[in-house]
Amino acid sequence: MSATELHWFKSSYSDTGDINDCVEVAVAPAVIHVRDSKGAGVMEAHLTVGMATWADFLAHISAAR
Repeated sequence: MSATELHWFKSSYSDTGDINDCVEVAVAPAVIHVRDSKGAGVMEAHLTVGMATWADFLAHISAAR
């Protein structure tokens, strides 16, 4: 699946108030895609991680808050 076919949305963990300072995510079967919102539409680069890795990441940042 290409980056243009994914449904991207702003992560709820990106709440700085600056619309250009956030992370966007897209959910696909068995994986999560992550990209910098500043590159949306310009760059197709994104990080793809498995569901277990994403869950571990969310648990880590939740504990750090």
